[in-house]
Amino acid sequence: MQTSQLLPNKRIDVADALRGIAVAGIILYHSVEHFDIFTQEPIVHTLPCDETVGNVLAWLLSGKMYGIFALLFGLTFFIMSKSRQNSQQSFSCRFAWRMCLLFVFGIINVAFYDGDILMLYAVYGLLLIPVSYLPSRAVWCIIVLLAIQPVELFCLLTGITIDHTRLFDIYHHTIALHENGTFWENAVNNVCYGFELNLRYNVYSGRLTQLFCFFILGMQLGRQRLFYGESVRIWHRVLAISFAIVIALSCIDFGTWHLWLKPIYCLFIMLMIVSSVISAWYAFKGVRRMLHHLCTFGRMSLTNYLLQSAIGSFIFSGYGLACYRLVGTTYAVLIGLAMTVCQCLFCRWWLSRHSRGPMENIWRKLTWI
Repeated sequence: MQTSQLLPNKRIDVADALRGIAVAGIILYHSVEHFDIFTQEPIVHTLPCDETVGNVLAWLLSGKMYGIFALLFGLTFFIMSKSRQNSQQSFSCRFAWRMCLLFVFGIINVAFYDGDILMLYAVYGLLLIPVSYLPSRAVWCIIVLLAIQPVELFCLLTGITIDHTRLFDIYHHTIALHENGTFWENAVNNVCYGFELNLRYNVYSGRLTQLFCFFILGMQLGRQRLFYGESVRIWHRVLAISFAIVIALSCIDFGTWHLWLKPIYCLFIMLMIVSSVISAWYAFKGVRRMLHHLCTFGRMSLTNYLLQSAIGSFIFSGYGLACYRLVGTTYAVLIGLAMTVCQCLFCRWWLSRHSRGPMENIWRKLTWI
């Protein structure tokens, strides 16, 4: 496995802050989407600013927060594998078992929320193992290849189109259950079709290769110690370049290139967000103090992700409070903010008494069983 001059294993606070930002952003955007319930019914309580709020949050959060989550997943993989390498023990089989456990967590999660990403992350995690044995030059080549959206580019150049009929059929059936079905009907349907639904949606949205790109990129950034303060100048350059590219792409009409260029556009928005947070973290003490609470939130990212699925689905689904037909986008965002604040308070209380979150502790114990 490729080695690195990583210092003794320790938590990277800015990574915890980014992880907290990602989970908070996921909660907010899931609330915007009413936890995947796009009803045709008239919504009772709306505001004139709903469309604007939805568009702004879609630009800022949609796909970007899961991208940050994937990036940090790759970083965590590297830190854990490096730690075992230093103790002369192989980590590959243990990590494969860890991904099997994550898949089980995903099955539990998808019973509540059909948009679960943990099962797909578990599969990507397995693919990280062979990539981790490659030299850095080969890894960077893979990252670049995946970043240019090879599937979408191939379809654009050849005129081949992917049939997404199956995706829409599953989706329409699932939404109908969310509106009118019982919890058990939703749970059974989500478990049966959730993984396929998310896999097909990632193909449709261009995220299939992009998320794997972020996994590998996070691992490679860990190899080269780019999450530490001595690399902040590199992040300044990343911020400047990504900002310029985002501005340039914002002025272009994608037209027939939409399916290819939109994921690339999202990639650079995500890089702009990450580089902004890291640059500000190391430059300003005030930013570090402000983001400290999100570090606590990020340390319990698995627990918080599972909680938001159970709570959010109950709030918005027909078998719960049925808020999907009661509140428009702005009110839904306020609900998401309330969920985030409540979960932050829970994290502070829990971590004042325990060293890690409840689900993180279970995952860790089962990993090393």
